[in-house]
Amino acid sequence: MARINSHYQKLTAGYLFPEIARRVAAFQEDNPKTSLIRLGIGDVTRPLPPAVVQALHEGVDRMSRRETFKGYGPEQGYEFLREAIADNDYRQRGVEVSPDEIFVSDGSKCDSGNIQEIFDADVKIAVTDPVYPVYVDTNVMAGRTGAADDKGRYAGLCYMPCTEERGFLPEIPREPVDLAYLCFPNNPTGGVASKEQLEKWVAYARSNDAIILFDAAYEGFITDPSIPHSIYEVEGARDVAIEFRSFSKTAGFTGTRCAFTVIPSSLAGKDDKGNSVSVRSLWNRRHSTKFNGASYPIQFGAAAVYSPEGKAQVREAIAYYMENARAIREGLSSAGFTVYGGVNAPYIWLKTPTGTSSWEFFDSLLTNVGVVGTPGSGFGPSGEGYFRLSAFAERADVGEAIERIRAKYSS
Repeated sequence: MARINSHYQKLTAGYLFPEIARRVAAFQEDNPKTSLIRLGIGDVTRPLPPAVVQALHEGVDRMSRRETFKGYGPEQGYEFLREAIADNDYRQRGVEVSPDEIFVSDGSKCDSGNIQEIFDADVKIAVTDPVYPVYVDTNVMAGRTGAADDKGRYAGLCYMPCTEERGFLPEIPREPVDLAYLCFPNNPTGGVASKEQLEKWVAYARSNDAIILFDAAYEGFITDPSIPHSIYEVEGARDVAIEFRSFSKTAGFTGTRCAFTVIPSSLAGKDDKGNSVSVRSLWNRRHSTKFNGASYPIQFGAAAVYSPEGKAQVREAIAYYMENARAIREGLSSAGFTVYGGVNAPYIWLKTPTGTSSWEFFDSLLTNVGVVGTPGSGFGPSGEGYFRLSAFAERADVGEAIERIRAKYSS
């Protein structure tokens, strides 16, 4: 009999979003006439930018002609897209990133989950709490943790509570760690880190030979000009950080799938003999072995994001979602809720009513007002007592959701 990977059995309950889907499906089956408004999973609702759509059509047309047809492409991504990324996302912000340090993929969720494969099974991992579940679950699957306790914390992980008192920012570990997962703007809290705060993280990583895994999937939503869009805006970060970016939320690629990871050539780890090893070369080997590259039409479409028309259209879509975020934030505040986020990120992080757990509030919103959100405890023990709402929705739905919530919960 084939033996399974027993580490999978350590995973607590179901993955957060499938569990939400299960509860919603059960409710809809029992209440088919209820009109649901979904502000839970962070999936975009605006169509792809017209410049991207036009490029996708052209990319497909090129695949139909023998002289422009593409078969297997470079696993790391086509040069035209990697060069556009390096120029627009980094050089124009005064940050030097080379195209050969960029690896195009089909999603930053995949990359942030897969990156742990190139590190030793015994590395010490630090994660924020609350946290995007993929960071934790993939390390559990790899056998880097013990079992979870009754609060959902896994033995062997260094948890960094992000509390209201700390502005939902993690405290730098007092103990040495090898890998630290950071996400700014943060999912789920919507919090951001200043340049000064990131400088402290870079200094910690340099002094402890640690590597920062920096998820910047929501950098396009930053409105405060003082907030860094990339960790590489901090001096010395190229020697200690990997950065994940995505076209999903900014340019509407959740259904078309395209993202990229930056691994600087100067970033190194140590082998079991203490020798320095290029992290970029290891990821290149892993990427080339397990991935055949994002499709040519999709990459051609992603490159159109950086055209003048594409940039303007992406800014318009982001502004639409951020207006939703403002409406949710102000509407819930006026109803008596304590609300965070929604300024530099498309997520609103609110306190549940006193004495109500996050899953109880989820069920209450679902059954009483037909609004779907995300329970904070699904992001970790420190998320208990909080709830996430997403600004990725149509304007009319946002207005209706606010009115329903105000009518039921207004204090």
